[in-house]
Amino acid sequence: MMFFIIGLIIVFLAYAFLIMPGKLPKNADNRLWETYYAHRGLYERDQSVPENSMVAFQKAVKAGYGIELDLNLTLDGKIVVFHDDTLLRVCGVDKLITDCTDTELSQYRLYDTDERIPLFSEVLSLVDGQVSLIVELKTTKHWKELCQKAAEALDAYKGTYCIESFNPLMVRWFYKNRPDVVRGQLSAGSKIFRGIPIWQRFVIVSLITNVMARPHFVAFYYGDAHRKPGLGLFHRLTGKLVGWTVRDEDDLEYCLERFDVIIFEFINP
Repeated sequence: MMFFIIGLIIVFLAYAFLIMPGKLPKNADNRLWETYYAHRGLYERDQSVPENSMVAFQKAVKAGYGIELDLNLTLDGKIVVFHDDTLLRVCGVDKLITDCTDTELSQYRLYDTDERIPLFSEVLSLVDGQVSLIVELKTTKHWKELCQKAAEALDAYKGTYCIESFNPLMVRWFYKNRPDVVRGQLSAGSKIFRGIPIWQRFVIVSLITNVMARPHFVAFYYGDAHRKPGLGLFHRLTGKLVGWTVRDEDDLEYCLERFDVIIFEFINP
């Protein structure tokens, strides 16, 4: 029995070491944890104000909400704000965004509105430090280039921001190359990771990839956060928790108790 208890203690300590958060940079702005974040801007459910559009970001700024947005890379190396790998859902064009130049993308419109796919530089100029940003870097075939170019753009930005990604290698890039930037690991329950090997799902969902990048926060899908003791342990180890994406007023109270920051859409928290 004694050996069993000692074994459990060793396993617990090893797990705590693996998921341990990084120490927040001395220059980390506390405003990152004091606000709600509008998911892809303050857009409308019917996409009359499209997601990740300049008008959606402008509405979020006017309302005083932080903004969560997505970065992708074009064929000619421009950083655009766009969520999907392909243009099909948003623009009705069956092409990979990484196979398009910025000039080509400028011809397309978001959900048949007048809004086009914005450049990251345009969004930074619009926001201009008025609200905080959560910048998600999408996994692309040239992900290192995206990390480098996003970091260079943010180096010159005077506002409050942090970065996050589902890809732990991208979070690790910032750990190694921009240690003073607040970084987060995106995750969720295993259902969202269908199609990848079970062991990879386990490693991602259990936050074991934290050992690679020592994120300062974990952004977890709030609907999968029940009975996830790793999240509680990460929090107790001084890591911050971000809940995404809250759409129901009834779930808001639970999320405020569980998470430090809420990413929301379609509600007015």
